[in-house]
Amino acid sequence: MEAVENKQSVKGGEFLIKETAAQSVFIPEDWSEEQKMIAQTCKDFLEQEVYPRLEEIDSMKNPELMPQLMDKSGELGLLGTSVPEQYGGFGMDFNTSMLVAEVIGAGHSFAVAFSAHTGIGTLPILYYGNDEQKAKYLPKLATGEWKAAYCLTEPDSGSDANSGKTKAMPTDDGKHYVINGQKMWITNGGFADVYIVFAKVEDDKNLSAFIVEKDFGGITMNEEEKKMGIKGSSTRQIFFNDCKVPAENMLSERGNGFKIAVNILNIGRIKLAASAIGASKAVLDHAVNYSNERKQFGTSISNFGAIKHKIAEMASRTYASESAAYRAGQNIDDAYDALIAEGMDEAQAKLKSVEEFAIECAIMKVHSSEVLDYVVDEGVQIYGGMGFSADAPMDRAYRDARINRIFEGTNEINRMLTIDMVLRRAMKGHLDLMGPAMAVQKELTSVPDFSSSDDDTLFAKEKKLLNNLKKAGLMVAGAAVQKFMDKLKDEQEILMNLADMLIMGYTAESALLRTEKLAERLGEEAVSVQVDMVRIYLNRAIDQAASAGREAINAFASGDEQRLMLLGLKRFTKQDPVNLKELRRKVADFVIEKNAYTF
Repeated sequence: MEAVENKQSVKGGEFLIKETAAQSVFIPEDWSEEQKMIAQTCKDFLEQEVYPRLEEIDSMKNPELMPQLMDKSGELGLLGTSVPEQYGGFGMDFNTSMLVAEVIGAGHSFAVAFSAHTGIGTLPILYYGNDEQKAKYLPKLATGEWKAAYCLTEPDSGSDANSGKTKAMPTDDGKHYVINGQKMWITNGGFADVYIVFAKVEDDKNLSAFIVEKDFGGITMNEEEKKMGIKGSSTRQIFFNDCKVPAENMLSERGNGFKIAVNILNIGRIKLAASAIGASKAVLDHAVNYSNERKQFGTSISNFGAIKHKIAEMASRTYASESAAYRAGQNIDDAYDALIAEGMDEAQAKLKSVEEFAIECAIMKVHSSEVLDYVVDEGVQIYGGMGFSADAPMDRAYRDARINRIFEGTNEINRMLTIDMVLRRAMKGHLDLMGPAMAVQKELTSVPDFSSSDDDTLFAKEKKLLNNLKKAGLMVAGAAVQKFMDKLKDEQEILMNLADMLIMGYTAESALLRTEKLAERLGEEAVSVQVDMVRIYLNRAIDQAASAGREAINAFASGDEQRLMLLGLKRFTKQDPVNLKELRRKVADFVIEKNAYTF
């Protein structure tokens, strides 16, 4: 496979067919001092303002508390990280906004309110608003003077957002639109001053988007929803009853609302991934602290192999997720810089750069949310009986984590979107899958290479395993496309199998590239624990990809074709035996000694 070295030439989804040079990727160890200071500000804010009041936040007894916390974060500039300086923000790059999302992600319900405001509430205006709209709304949103919410979901339109029934009818004089309809699951709905509302104008096929101020009138809402988790996050049903909106408050063009929703959700997905990574780190820290303090049979439970297994897996999966998220975030920043250099408008360049890496955004949303669910589940287990107690932190962490597999499009939808986007780009010639896929098909009928490599450089063996893992994905995907053609979209189980193969390949490669870059900088000895984490994670990634591949092949192939493909899958996912117990113990011992996730 061809190695990608010019980071600006990388295309979304290209990781499947090309190798990436370690020096071309961004890693969290590359943060500047300024970025570290921003992260520390976020941590200090959580420590001082949020953590001491978690019970009060979740009780919802004081409806002014969350808006007050938003105000305080606005005073620190945290709400304006992505907003340009001319509108009162900091104008930071995409990866810095990801870092803020990560750190705040440990803030439970506050993190949800914060993310909804800074992401899906503010970004539609930043990216699609005209100059007058930006000048009016962005300064107030950047400071927190006005809070924002995003009104897309309806009782009968969730994943199928474009089927919404909310209507916007133009007045006879053309100066206003009158909106009627119902929205549900609206985060920040109870205290928002500004709503991004999606509605169909007259009998349009596609949605349009509007900036709606609460003071426009005609807006009512139900009581706060009672939820499994994120109990302190305001979640309301909102009703628009002859809500009169000035015509100049339409965002972008008529009928462009669905495109706005899709593109903003791409951003929301990878920002959610960052938030889930922050939550995973916080839970792991709690679990390690507890395992060091909790004594059983005369010793800390962190000395037990079963606990070490959990800690090592929690750390390894979090490490892989973190590596992949910031790799994708920097790809978005690099694409933006390239588009600006070509003369594209800033807002358009921001949208295009995120759209280019929509595949990676969907991958990271799925992976990070599922890693968090794994981490909180094992966190409860490490706490044992106390994990089930509301007096310990795992109770809230466990409940709050579950929504992330539903937010920003369910993980099932995102898995199917991942494959759909890959195939669409291949059909348009934007992503050259045909050549590599045909090469894999040819390799299936060739004599396997049993020779051993003399390359003893770091990760030489692992890179070969990764390349074979990508070949396995190409083989199964190519055969599925040939079998079903345009009906593949109806084979949801197979699409999810294929997505899992891509997800495991991308995240495993990202962890490897991060560690390879670190080893080149610090020496292999200094990153031996990270090397162990990569090997733990890659072993699991290959096993999971093999399982998903077998399931897919058995679902659509039979006879000689099935036997040939299963043999090919076995060849491409073959790996030497690994003493995972030893690797996990070394990783766990390091984390236990540090008493925290310190990577």
